Amino acid sequence: MRTRRLVLLLSVSIPLAACVQTRQFADVEFQPPQGDYDLIVMRPDVQVGSVTTGGLVEPRAEWTEQARGHIITALREQQAGRGGRTTILESRSGVAGMTEQQVADLERLFMAVGSSIILHRYMNLYLPTKRRQGLDWTLGEDAIAFGRATGMDYALFLHAQDARASTGRTVMQVLGIAGCLIGFCAPQGGGGQAAYASLVDLRTGDVVWFNLLQTGSQLPGVDFGDIRTEAGAEQMLERLLGRMRPGRAVRQRERDQQRQGQGQ
Repeated sequence: MRTRRLVLLLSVSIPLAACVQTRQFADVEFQPPQGDYDLIVMRPDVQVGSVTTGGLVEPRAEWTEQARGHIITALREQQAGRGGRTTILESRSGVAGMTEQQVADLERLFMAVGSSIILHRYMNLYLPTKRRQGLDWTLGEDAIAFGRATGMDYALFLHAQDARASTGRTVMQVLGIAGCLIGFCAPQGGGGQAAYASLVDLRTGDVVWFNLLQTGSQLPGVDFGDIRTEAGAEQMLERLLGRMRPGRAVRQRERDQQRQGQGQ
């Protein structure tokens, strides 16, 4: 399952030598949570691996746990300044009123829905039943039941993959770029990040916000942050969650109000 997710996310990687890109989608009426609300952050789904000389990614368990710890710490610090009451899960057993199996089932349901969102909104494999603007996905009654049992208003799901280029892969990058000088250009991809965050309204079960982050480089030695470090985890979360944009209809009303104010 993890390998399939890795292939899925890397298949929409950035076709540039070195770049960082995020792209948000939201329900047309989405307004970022503010004021008095309760948010539960599901246990971050994290995978860190090493890119071999041949370009395959080998998962590294020690790196993964190290990165997850830094991400959870960074999440606590980031969400503490947002005004709401936030609970961050470190395991499936940490949800009062819900069994581990129920939490796992909700995670798997979101994984399927999240994959569909990526295919539709980011890979242009449009579904005829989905509108072209905003989001139109839901976790349904399972999410509503989860919200009732926990007393939470929103659930935040987070997935992060970080592939670190090995020494052999870096050598291949150097050789690929050197070949360009003699007319045989064969650039090789190195490491990079692929991550997404999504907000689910537990009162309706709807996915109301989604953001995908991609970083990558074909240039040896170029790094966009290492989530195995505290600073790298903070940087990734700021890129993903630093500013949630309101939905299209909300932004349009804000523009209309600004025009009316300027016309008075």
